[in-house]
Amino acid sequence: VLPTYIANTALLMALAGVFAAVTGTGCAWLVAATAFPGRRVLGWALVLPLAVPAYIAAYIYADLLDYAGPVQAGLRGLTGWGPQDYSFPDIRSLGGGAFVLGIVLYPYVYLLARTAFATQSLSQFRAARSLGAAPAAAFWRVALPAARPAIAGGLALVLMEGLADFGVAEYFAIPTFSTGIFRSWLAMGDKQAALKLAAVMLLFVIALIALEAATRRGRSDSRDGLAARGGAEPLVALSPLGKALALIACLIPVLLGFVLPAGYLAALALSDVAQGAAGDLATYARGSLWLGLAAASVCLVAALLLAFARARSPSPLTAGAIRLATLGYALPGALLAVGLLAPLGAFDQSLTRFARDTFGWGGGLLLTGTSAILIYALSVRFLTVAYNTVGGGLARIPPSLDAAARSLGAPPARVLARIYAPLLAPSLAGAAALVFIDTLRELPATLILRPFNLETLATRTYRLASDERLIEASIPALILLAVGLLPVLLLNRLGKR
Repeated sequence: VLPTYIANTALLMALAGVFAAVTGTGCAWLVAATAFPGRRVLGWALVLPLAVPAYIAAYIYADLLDYAGPVQAGLRGLTGWGPQDYSFPDIRSLGGGAFVLGIVLYPYVYLLARTAFATQSLSQFRAARSLGAAPAAAFWRVALPAARPAIAGGLALVLMEGLADFGVAEYFAIPTFSTGIFRSWLAMGDKQAALKLAAVMLLFVIALIALEAATRRGRSDSRDGLAARGGAEPLVALSPLGKALALIACLIPVLLGFVLPAGYLAALALSDVAQGAAGDLATYARGSLWLGLAAASVCLVAALLLAFARARSPSPLTAGAIRLATLGYALPGALLAVGLLAPLGAFDQSLTRFARDTFGWGGGLLLTGTSAILIYALSVRFLTVAYNTVGGGLARIPPSLDAAARSLGAPPARVLARIYAPLLAPSLAGAAALVFIDTLRELPATLILRPFNLETLATRTYRLASDERLIEASIPALILLAVGLLPVLLLNRLGKR
């Protein structure tokens, strides 16, 4: 079984990575270096697919492209064909899973590649063109190698998401590490098998962390890059046909990755069945709201402590501790859940035995199966998001303000309330919003760790879609998609800087 999990996981990551790299890099170059109708609008619209959770996109494409779906039904209606008269690609396959992951994750590559193209030096590209190199040759030999570290960084993020994916692989019946851990632990009760899979999965995580760290060191900017051209002529002039092809090439990912899923969900949500199933929506929304607020609060406190520790004590030890504390975002949800359940479950059982033998108390488990462990897991997973946002805001506050206030005799509490709190308010709000939204969309960790009486929008969507009740799942899925637009728009804004 293990070779199957390794092969499927590696192949799913590789295919999704290639799709995302080609799509993201190509669109980034067209937006950064050429001029075509709709370029400005598509420049930010190309980021929108990132708002669609991959598992929701999988539900939609499966519903659209299955035998009984509208695409094949329409094809049979138009042609009069029967089931034996045509062959149609199976979306519930490894290739289909790679397509779904690639079409919603390519913006990671697009954002970093667009920034790299916009900030790299123009002199080398122009020198290559002056020596007679065609635009395509100059791109391959000059622009692409210079942007390779940024592209590899975006690709590393895509691979991390592909490794962590559970919803797509589970719905398309693709045996991967995440689905194997989930089934071994919950379906078969084989904890040892789940832990062994998690250990092998951790090797993939370590390799991806090393790749991301290496690409970060290789990135560089230039002051005479494409972004400095302002309203100047495009670096590569396109013919009318080239402009039309560029428009189509940039429009297709937006249509497939965002417009089609969002439009299809909206159409399903307007049906009577969906409206009738919305009565219990408030219960699941309350569960998501409570969980998101709790995780956001924990992450904010931890992020503030880490950010101030780095600002006040910038030692290698502090930097190493912060790096270790913020590695959680690279850990897949299933891996993190199993890694917490194993030791805490053993501790709970030992504590219960001690209480029963000593005091005659036979109560249940104290940690496992409670909201506390779920909140802790989500906080570990998304602390990186909060720390990067809060740390960035703190770095923009001049140390002279703190020194001036202290020289006037202001106590630390007053300095914190009068100086840091107002200046950090936007960063704190942004960090809380990002953690809250990520918590709402997290699926595998919530499924494994949640108490039996806790249901969220994500778990409700998963259960309804797993029962082939996509119409009833459309409203909670649409809510998850809508709230996902906030961090996407923020990423798009940061990517333009």
